[in-house]
Amino acid sequence: MRLSLVLSVLRPAGPVAIGVSLGFTLSLLSVTWVEEPCGPPPRTADYPRPDGGPAPLPGPGNTNGNAARRPNAVPAGLGADSWEPRVVPYRPPSPGRAAKKAVRTRYISTELGMRQRLFVGVLTSKSTLNTLGVAVNRTLAHRLERLVYFTGTRGRKVPHGMTVVAHSDERPIWNMYQTIRYLLDHYVNDFDWFFLVQDDTYTEAHRISRLVAHLSIDTHLYLGRPEEFIGGDTEGRYCYGGFGYLMSRSLLLLLQQHLESCRNDILSARPDEWLGRCIIDYTAINCADEHEGLRYHYFELGKNTDPERETDLRFQSAFTVHPVLDPLQMYRLHKYFAQVELERTYHEIQQLQLEIQNASSLSADGDHIATWPVGIPPPFQPKTRFEVLRWDYFTEEQVFACVDGSPKCELRGVDLADVADVVATAMDELNRKYQPVLHVHKQQLVNGYRRFDPTRGMEYTLDLQVEVVTQKGHSRAVTKRVHLVRPLSEVEIIPMPYVTEASRINVILPLTAHDRDYAARFLETYAAAAFESSENAVLTFLFIYDPFEAQQVTQNDIFAPVKAQITEYERKYAEVKIPWISVKTDAPSQIKVMDIISKKHPVDTLFFVAGVGTEVTVDFLNRCRMNTINNWQVFFPIHFQGYNPAIAYHNQVPPTTLDLQRETGRFDRDVFHEACFYNADYMAARTRMAGDVQENEDILETLDIYDMFIKYSNLHVFRAVEPALLQHYRHQACNPRLSEEIYHRCVQSSLEGIGSRSQLAMVLFEQEQGNST
Repeated sequence: MRLSLVLSVLRPAGPVAIGVSLGFTLSLLSVTWVEEPCGPPPRTADYPRPDGGPAPLPGPGNTNGNAARRPNAVPAGLGADSWEPRVVPYRPPSPGRAAKKAVRTRYISTELGMRQRLFVGVLTSKSTLNTLGVAVNRTLAHRLERLVYFTGTRGRKVPHGMTVVAHSDERPIWNMYQTIRYLLDHYVNDFDWFFLVQDDTYTEAHRISRLVAHLSIDTHLYLGRPEEFIGGDTEGRYCYGGFGYLMSRSLLLLLQQHLESCRNDILSARPDEWLGRCIIDYTAINCADEHEGLRYHYFELGKNTDPERETDLRFQSAFTVHPVLDPLQMYRLHKYFAQVELERTYHEIQQLQLEIQNASSLSADGDHIATWPVGIPPPFQPKTRFEVLRWDYFTEEQVFACVDGSPKCELRGVDLADVADVVATAMDELNRKYQPVLHVHKQQLVNGYRRFDPTRGMEYTLDLQVEVVTQKGHSRAVTKRVHLVRPLSEVEIIPMPYVTEASRINVILPLTAHDRDYAARFLETYAAAAFESSENAVLTFLFIYDPFEAQQVTQNDIFAPVKAQITEYERKYAEVKIPWISVKTDAPSQIKVMDIISKKHPVDTLFFVAGVGTEVTVDFLNRCRMNTINNWQVFFPIHFQGYNPAIAYHNQVPPTTLDLQRETGRFDRDVFHEACFYNADYMAARTRMAGDVQENEDILETLDIYDMFIKYSNLHVFRAVEPALLQHYRHQACNPRLSEEIYHRCVQSSLEGIGSRSQLAMVLFEQEQGNST
């Protein structure tokens, strides 16, 4: 009984004990009992034998001397001096000698020996450089890493955007020799492959690039259309130059040391034949049209061949087409091959979409992980109610979300073109999907919705009433809902003209009798921003008199106080001059006033038309310079308009400064009188407007400068909010003599600038409470 109890207690610990014992046994078996000494092997003089002879050298058969030594123990024969470290003395550099500076390459690719893939050289002449050469450049340059034109001589003027190397000689053989020499001297260390072609040959850049991408860079390769030598005295074949030929970098390096011998010893009438003889004689490499299963395709073009009707398979797969007789034929070939490449790209996209769909079905989430359309980011997922993107409703004639706040407005311009394009695309896709079984014809657009998703593009949902016709002629009207996406393309950098913050700005301030009381505050803020910092800006006042005020200017000048303040500032700032101009008009439109200013300044003058309530800052002046580009762009800032202090700060003391907050003001999008533009751009738009002014002189009062630039110029109108352009509240007097649209915008700006809806509601609530009591 006791024995069984003891066994039951020890049984769980049995495997543990066995495992520990086995581990100790295996570790003892794997220990090396004979260890080598830790230090260097002993010398014979340090280990004398008992018989006085030298000690034997340590070896595999002689380990008795170390058998009894403890691990990591120092033998008795080695003293402490044998283990002293060796001290390397520091020798400072000579005081008169400068330390050697390490020279690094400019680019890391140069240091790592990385080279570009393909160099293309075009063999041209003085007579064809401006015709066929330009055609080759327009069809080839934007698709290659490097494109250089080689010619014997050239004219004074080189076509724009072309790199031309002239050898100063018209001899063909000499030009070929100089071309190969130029490649060896300037590009052999930068490229792996060199492709030479004539300017009367069309080259399909994508196919040449794909070809070299599958070739080994260490191959000695001479690839093109093989041709027999004239006379047959030379064995081998050269590459005919009309269809171009591809040479590897390693081949050119082999040819480099023999190039002079080729020039002196080889006689030939054709430059491509001369080069072939040189390569065969000194490298024993023949021209080939195939390498490791990769074939060089070419096509000889007939005189009256139409690319659109050519059905030869060699033409459709050609890398080069020769001969091309004129630039028009070059462009027709380029159009055809571009369409072929585009169709191939679309086919690849479809194949990738199918692969993504097939792969997504194997994931944990199944088909739900694949977004529609495939390859485009998924729709934006809002986190709060304020992030939900709004859908706008439209029909084929109207849209029910207008910029001016109207409930509906007519589709015009780009919006009309956008809707028409989307409906046409939807019908094309439906017919592509159901043909030839069904033919779909549009009857009308029942409902249309669209929204802009910043993460993917413009989305559309269309309810189309269509007529479906079968192959037997039966038809039926149905309503079909379709979803479309106009995706955003890749982000690209748009080249812009160079601008600088050093340009002088001419600040123009039109002033009427109603605005004269606010001129003092404008001068105060402007002086602090521009006069004290010596800003490169000139302030000009434009005093606008009506006919009655102009008659009394000698007795009672309404702008006399303002002129006195100008004199005070000129006295305070000795280097500052503030010119002013007087104008008499009963309808002070922007264009009439600006016509007077424009005639008094050079064409390269940069204007900023300000308002009397504008607080000019240095930051805004710099942005005015950067956002205004001569013959390119005009800038119309949207200032921040402060609310009426009596409403915004009801029963409170208003602050002296205006902060950008929701309760203090708003960006006034109804005002367009502040503008930055160059005088040359204004004069060009004004010249285009002259014809309409002769037919209707009232147009000068119905339009402002903003409308003039939109209707009579091709410039980009840059309209943006400007946080550095502030205006305190002031009551605006809207002139009823101006156009109805301008007057309506002025009234709208005045009403919305009083205060926010919540502030106005609180004031009305307090008034009602006071009346009730």
